[in-house]
Amino acid sequence: MWQLNYKQADFHAQMRKFCRRSATDPKIVRVVSEVLREVRRRGDSAVLRYTEKFDGAVIRAADLPVTAEEMREARKTLTPPQRKAIGEALRCVKEFQRRGLPKSWMGTNPQGARVGEKFYPIERVGIYVPGGAGPPLVSTVLMITALARMAKVPQIVVCTPPRPDGSVNSGLLAALNICGIKEVYRIGGVQAIGAMAYGTRTVRQVDKIFGPGSAHVNEAKRQVFGDVGIDLLAGPSEIMVIADSSAHASFVAADLLAQAEHDTRCKIYLVATSKGLIDVVQTKIKTGADTLSRSKTIGSVLKNGCLAVLVNNLEQAAEVANFVSPEHLELHVGKNRIDPLIKIIRSAGAILAGESTPTVLADYTAGPSHILPTGRAARFCSGLQVSDFFRRSSIVEYGPRSLARAREIVDAFSELEQLDAHGRSLQIRLQQGK
Repeated sequence: MWQLNYKQADFHAQMRKFCRRSATDPKIVRVVSEVLREVRRRGDSAVLRYTEKFDGAVIRAADLPVTAEEMREARKTLTPPQRKAIGEALRCVKEFQRRGLPKSWMGTNPQGARVGEKFYPIERVGIYVPGGAGPPLVSTVLMITALARMAKVPQIVVCTPPRPDGSVNSGLLAALNICGIKEVYRIGGVQAIGAMAYGTRTVRQVDKIFGPGSAHVNEAKRQVFGDVGIDLLAGPSEIMVIADSSAHASFVAADLLAQAEHDTRCKIYLVATSKGLIDVVQTKIKTGADTLSRSKTIGSVLKNGCLAVLVNNLEQAAEVANFVSPEHLELHVGKNRIDPLIKIIRSAGAILAGESTPTVLADYTAGPSHILPTGRAARFCSGLQVSDFFRRSSIVEYGPRSLARAREIVDAFSELEQLDAHGRSLQIRLQQGK
């Protein structure tokens, strides 16, 4: 675990240095670029070749689609508690997201023209769900597909990596079946992003790609943006815990470990007002990591991606949080300090308020989507919401009277910008109306 003290003369420089360590590796950029280029050129054959290379699965193009029967059978493997959990989590997600459904509207502007907005769902979206050799993110299925269904997206495509035997995790398939998804492909990694972005004989091109993933998947989304839309650059995962002297060290350690098990490139931060708390948390993290199934992954994060920051007060803690702009921000502070702290936090993907609100609740069931900005991107973008599945068109309708009222403004701007054809396009209409 790296440690910094806010009192250090070079504190801000060291913070920037640590955050920059999450920047994309040039090697990743080159590998992703090569895979995308091959998928664009060779379609299915490149997808199959990289599926064998990266996932160890040898399959035919005809076997890329997951069948309806496979999905129905997968649903049968769920235990009653698992079915209940998926249903309850789905209900929470829908209840939260329905408040964000955009509505078309019409009105008039000050010149008397009819103006408004029309919202309509994106025609075809692609969703990436991590799985394969890594953790099968069943919750991600709900956090994205439920929103697409609420937006009434006509065509929803899901890609998820196969295991070496070519199969897909049954929990993922069961959740997809429950969510009403019918078009699913056993394709993972960069080749999945390429297939959805450019299209192949088997996978038709989508309009926008959603979903989290590894550093390679994130870079692939960055590179295909423009050919298709993307939701945001989400991954690898991050958590910051702000803690004062009232915090329970065991809670803090548990929550940091929970995020560290995602990926070796994760970032975990502890910002505390007490050096003693930092020391106790560090000890508990080390002993706790050895008892967990993904201890190797966690060990790599603790070595390279774990930072503890000692601050004098919570105002300084908020300053650190606003700079890092973490994906998840937990507030382990006294109850009467939570709301004042939230007021001065300006930049975080999700704020988990109080020691009874571990990030896992937001990951699985609270309601907001867990697809959140990482790598300081929360400075300029927000987590996934149902409105991201819509396009918006503005509507403008002028008549003779409103046209006349707009003439002076149009003439003035036409003159300022030295674009006389702009002004003339309005003038000709007024002359014809006389």
